[in-house]
Amino acid sequence: MKYLMLIYSSPATWDALSQEERDQMERDHAELYRELVRSGEWVSGNALADPSQSLGVRVRGGVPVTSDGPYAEVKEHLAGYDVVDCDSLERALEIAARIPDAAVCGVEVRPIMEVTGMEM
Repeated sequence: MKYLMLIYSSPATWDALSQEERDQMERDHAELYRELVRSGEWVSGNALADPSQSLGVRVRGGVPVTSDGPYAEVKEHLAGYDVVDCDSLERALEIAARIPDAAVCGVEVRPIMEVTGMEM
């Protein structure tokens, strides 16, 4: 089963970390990814650009409308994602708990639905 790991961050939380702590988080991420590649559970993932560069798109009355994102009251933002393919939800949760951001903000785990019957 494939699972999407949504990695959240907070500028205030990140800014409160020392450079040494940030560097350790990056090393921990790299080690986890190497382990997942070796185990065959790694599918994909990436960090996302700063939220100030994002735009929202909504279609209203057939007309696309864009807006700046995210709103000022948002304290946490989506900072990145990983996709893993593992045997169980328990294993997915184990992996999510090892993502360093889980210790400072949070990681959301969501099963990825297999779309069938659609021609690609």
